[in-house]
Amino acid sequence: MKYIKTRLAILSFLEFAIWGSYLTSLGSYLHHSGMAAHIGWFYAIQGIVSIFMPALVGIVADRWIQAQRTLSLCQLLGGVFMGAAGIYGLGTASPEFSTLFPLYTISVAFFMPTIGLSNAVAYSALERAGLDTVKHFPPIRVFGTIGFICAMLFVNFTGFQNTAAQLVTSAIVSLVMAFYSLTMPACPTSTGSRKSLADALGLKAFALFKDKQMAIFFIFSMLLGVSLQITNGFANPFIQSFESVPEFAGTWGARNANALISLSQMSETLCILLIPFFLRRFGIKIVMLMAMTAWVFRFGLFGVGNPGSGVWMLILSMIVYGIAFDFFNVSGSLYVDKKTDVSVRSSAQGLFMIMTNGIGATIGTLLAQEVINHYVYARPQGMAQIDGWHTSWLIFSAYALTVTVLFLIIFKDNDSRATDSQIRAAEKQAASDTEI
Repeated sequence: MKYIKTRLAILSFLEFAIWGSYLTSLGSYLHHSGMAAHIGWFYAIQGIVSIFMPALVGIVADRWIQAQRTLSLCQLLGGVFMGAAGIYGLGTASPEFSTLFPLYTISVAFFMPTIGLSNAVAYSALERAGLDTVKHFPPIRVFGTIGFICAMLFVNFTGFQNTAAQLVTSAIVSLVMAFYSLTMPACPTSTGSRKSLADALGLKAFALFKDKQMAIFFIFSMLLGVSLQITNGFANPFIQSFESVPEFAGTWGARNANALISLSQMSETLCILLIPFFLRRFGIKIVMLMAMTAWVFRFGLFGVGNPGSGVWMLILSMIVYGIAFDFFNVSGSLYVDKKTDVSVRSSAQGLFMIMTNGIGATIGTLLAQEVINHYVYARPQGMAQIDGWHTSWLIFSAYALTVTVLFLIIFKDNDSRATDSQIRAAEKQAASDTEI
């Protein structure tokens, strides 16, 4: 158990470096490969598999195979299929959707459960070492974000952000992670009461819809979840599209889109530290409204910015992302924790994830694809597409503004202040979130 926090920090670093290798740059590779019209499906599939795969794999780790071994197996399989997708992409200038997408889908299906598994391995190791998980896990989890950023920058400055080499990069890190996971302390399988599939999927928590306010909250969580993956999928090809316009072709931002986008993850890391103050000072509803308003600016600044004289707008959009993502996920999780009985609390958290990162994010990326196909890819390259991009981002901003206003009017919460113990629980949840 010696140096356990350092070992877990490396585990977290590798876990999110796998994701950071492609999550924000995959759209650009697909765009340059003639599959721009299918970008939405590559991001939507993450939400689809997240609805059931983490629960199924979690049951395996809980009942039969120790978590660190299950983590290793999932990383091995995910790495093999991601590597196959990358090698196929590198071998042809015009990859077929019918070949690339299934390989990518299988890889993602095995990767998404590993985020929760790596957390479980860390929690178990810290508890065995006699360390408080609430106190010691968040600093460890920060190294995950650092790993994500380092992978983004590596892919950016090697030129991989426009090629399938990013998928090979992810696969290599995944295989390293598969072997490294086996060096982690053993996690015991459950010998007591075990979750049913209905519990693991959060199905029992659907009974919460009988409560009007909880039903309203979950519906708004889904509506805001629509925004979660849009910039991951489309921000990079949007910024790179300025290279087709002579005025912007030589700008640093247009040539280094992934590096520019990495400011979003840096902002996220800092904003986690602000959450306790804002929750104590303003309460849950105001914090969620702040997150929703941040999404309005996140999209709106893209709608008017450019990598030339308007690069400051793109930078500001990256900065507000930390508020948009962290404040929504943490405050939402905290509200669910406050308002649900202990008997369905875990299921309720699962339902919150399904509504946001599952249903909401899936619908959002597919609808965003339709908007962008109409306003961007149906037009010739150059300023016509740039104008289409700006129109699309302003549409997304208007959507976020509509959700914000409706939430302000419709949602009521008489107990808006968070206690210190609830805030500590929220901070732990923030460190465990499955979205960067």
